[in-house]
Amino acid sequence: MALPPKWYQFLVGVFASLGSYLYGYDLGVIAEVVASPSFISEFVPTSSPKSGLVVSMFTTGAFFGAALGGPAGDYFGRRLTILIGCVIFCLGGGLQTGAQSIRFLWSGRFLAGLGVGFLVMIVPLYQAELCHPSIRGRVTSLQQFMLGVGALVASWISYGTFIGFADTDSAQWRVSLGLQIVPAIFLGALIMFFPESPRWLIDHNRPDDGLRTLAKLHAHGNIDDAWVRAEYDQIQESITFEHEHETKSYVKLFKNKPSFRRLFLSCALQASIQMTGVSAIQYYSVPIYGQIGISSQDTLKYQAINSIIALIAQFLCLLLIDRFGRRWPLILGNLGNMVTFIIATILIAVFPPGTSQNNAAGWGFIIMTWVYNFSFSATCGPLSWIIPAEVFDTRTRSKGVSIATMVSFAFNTMIGQVTGIAVANIGYRYYIVFIICNFTNAVFFWAFLPETAKRPLEEMNYMFSHAPWFVPLGKKQDYIAGDIERKLDEIKEKQEVLETTVQ
Repeated sequence: MALPPKWYQFLVGVFASLGSYLYGYDLGVIAEVVASPSFISEFVPTSSPKSGLVVSMFTTGAFFGAALGGPAGDYFGRRLTILIGCVIFCLGGGLQTGAQSIRFLWSGRFLAGLGVGFLVMIVPLYQAELCHPSIRGRVTSLQQFMLGVGALVASWISYGTFIGFADTDSAQWRVSLGLQIVPAIFLGALIMFFPESPRWLIDHNRPDDGLRTLAKLHAHGNIDDAWVRAEYDQIQESITFEHEHETKSYVKLFKNKPSFRRLFLSCALQASIQMTGVSAIQYYSVPIYGQIGISSQDTLKYQAINSIIALIAQFLCLLLIDRFGRRWPLILGNLGNMVTFIIATILIAVFPPGTSQNNAAGWGFIIMTWVYNFSFSATCGPLSWIIPAEVFDTRTRSKGVSIATMVSFAFNTMIGQVTGIAVANIGYRYYIVFIICNFTNAVFFWAFLPETAKRPLEEMNYMFSHAPWFVPLGKKQDYIAGDIERKLDEIKEKQEVLETTVQ
């Protein structure tokens, strides 16, 4: 019995999102690595700028990987770009695991980040181009969900190696770094057995292959299915127009107003995600928890629990995001993040670390980080990948997502470098930055982000050409094209007439 088409699309998306798993694993494992006594004695103390480089070399590499992933996705196709990312990541993972000096470790971190940059840029784009509009949010939210799975696995492996190996044994951190290579080999070895993006095929003068892929994805291979024909016609018309009237270069993203609007929103979204404070907590959980007197070992345990909470939130997002849309979950998520940071900051300010024995305040801080993580993981985290992957047209999608992802990693690198210094020097005052940013994020997206849920990718040009810049001034029905519904009705009518004639 064949799988229902939407289940098939979903499972292809699950496999591709192993690329996101690699990123999540790294986010979860690095806090343990830089806090391990064997790592500190062999390389650098946690407070050293060299430790910050261990974190930021990864995101620096990811920045350049995302930059290269854009043109690679257009030239080589989505699947081959995923394969390239896996190969580079494995090289970086091997260098990290066997590092004999800090410079080897930095090089491995950079290469692993380079591979991850390719993967996290291309995977949600690949998912968005494969799936039906009604489940696109669910499938592309797998990026954040698998990121959460990776972080969860890394947290518990890290906790196990932290307490399971002696403080003088480098296996305390080498084992957890080495295990990340396994899923990368699995993804790279099998990705070419999965379908290529039908939009990429049609855009590269392979319309028959594109039609067959659409039929395989949506109708068990039936190329005469009404939805397959309607979507194929819409993609063909959109790409033909783009070929005749629009450039495929980066220039269009900046000169064409609707394209620039989408690029601006996508970059603003990715920057805003880093300014919610999520990376500060992920990368420097040990010193941050240390501010309130929690030991490194207990911190890793609480972070492992935190990863379970995040995964539950991401699963809820996966189930509900296509029902509730993109706009309001993003707005409310940022406001929820703000409230948790306000409470956590007050707790540290009123009960300063080292001067207060108030255990309730310490637990209050821990619980607030858990609530924050639930809020972020249910809303902002998944939407930071969903929205950029669905707003661009075929000719600019790979490049637009590439630039937006570069912005994410640029801000991520900045947070990785600044947080350790800020926590050590100004303490709780640093968190006020994230209170302000979460509030301004909510206001910004309320004002400027239109609702994109459940609309075909080919209708985004119309939406961003007709929706007002200040979104609350317009009505949603005024910038919804409805083209796919019209085409579907026309094809169904023709098929009914044809069947009647044959009878």
